[in-house]
Amino acid sequence: MLPLLAFFLAADPLIDLTESVRKLVEVYSIVESQAADPVNPSRAFYGGALPSMLRGLDPHSIFLDPDQYQQLQEMTSSAQKGFGSIVSILPGRVIVLQTLPETPSSRSGLTPGDEIVAVNQYPLMNLEPEQLIQLLSEARRQEARILVRRASSPRLLEFVLVPETLASASVDRAFHLQPEIGYVRIQNFEVRTAAELKAAIEKLGGSQLKGLVIDLRNNPGGVIEPALEITSMFLKPGQSILSIRGKSRKEETIQVPENTVHYSFPVSILINGKTASAAELVTAALQDHGRAKVIGERSFGKGLVQSVYPLSDKTAIALTVAFYYSPKGRNIQRPLQNVQLAAETDPEDRGGVIPDFTIFPPALNRLQAVLDASAAFTTFATETIRSGLGLTPSKELLPNTMDDFRVWLSQRRIQPGISEWTANSIWIESRLKQEIYNQALGVEKGDEVEAARDPQVQRALDELLR
Repeated sequence: MLPLLAFFLAADPLIDLTESVRKLVEVYSIVESQAADPVNPSRAFYGGALPSMLRGLDPHSIFLDPDQYQQLQEMTSSAQKGFGSIVSILPGRVIVLQTLPETPSSRSGLTPGDEIVAVNQYPLMNLEPEQLIQLLSEARRQEARILVRRASSPRLLEFVLVPETLASASVDRAFHLQPEIGYVRIQNFEVRTAAELKAAIEKLGGSQLKGLVIDLRNNPGGVIEPALEITSMFLKPGQSILSIRGKSRKEETIQVPENTVHYSFPVSILINGKTASAAELVTAALQDHGRAKVIGERSFGKGLVQSVYPLSDKTAIALTVAFYYSPKGRNIQRPLQNVQLAAETDPEDRGGVIPDFTIFPPALNRLQAVLDASAAFTTFATETIRSGLGLTPSKELLPNTMDDFRVWLSQRRIQPGISEWTANSIWIESRLKQEIYNQALGVEKGDEVEAARDPQVQRALDELLR
């Protein structure tokens, strides 16, 4: 029934609208009165007719049911419900790395190193990372009962967490890669993202910096206004940021406002295949004006202008109304197939932003994959920290940590040969340090360790030092 309902809404536009609506009502009336099972109107329209109608336009024009619309409003207000914990997600395993102060997680007694084994009586051991992320996202919207395995406890511990509305920081990392060379990571674009970035840059040294790496990898975009503000931080007044073109609106060019104070230090931007939308617009603008070197992988390719139109019953539609173009006229939207917007994109163009330097993340070898998948680093770090060991007063690994880890692995039947261990020793030591930092000093300190071995970050740093 649902595809049939959608057919009437997505029919030939020349057909009289009144007649189409009449047919839709007629079909629904027959189904409601004659179907073997009772028809749920919300499911028929919210889950079928309305989404199917929009799906024929393009993949990004969607119907938002009450829950989805609420999530969108939370994103644009920089606040969302959660428990205030940072976790490491592995196949079948969720391990707490950090609990934020004055949040449900910290007040409940969760501690770094705790392993969450079940959520609301749902065991996690057979779930893939994507499934775990979905389950945890759903759980944080309501009271959740979790079972936790703690090394110091002979039995599983149960915690009841009640989600609270927490401020969501979209600029979640800011540190120095070298003296006067900063690194910031922007997770997404929310209302306060530009202000957060400004504060992070000033904390790192402001205009006295000699370079900045902006990490937009895995950034799906979000609210466009902060993206315009961020771009303006690095361009001169009057320079073009982007233009907007669409059949239902007059072409518009957005420029850096007059009297805007901008940073002049060099910039490198990191992107990958999950960098999309507003993140791509910032990247394309700075690349077109020669203000940033772009490092990583081709971005996703989403350059559509969307407007949200509220409807009754706390629902809404997000509708594509135009295309964004870079200062040099690039349409970063990737080709769309079998939709009405397909003719607006060049089928020969794969879309997205192409890096100045294409660098792929390194693949894990056999030993590295085994150590990562088994959560060996995180588990060993937990045991080491709880035994009072792990770091010297100067925050370096204790001299015997690598030997202790190798013995620990051997006890768990992970016994790499001497040559294999030697070949991977630098990587292993870095991962050990990262996980110990995550739990002992916080995940930002762990990320600093990771950045030192990240080839994309290091290439971005090299470009700033040229």
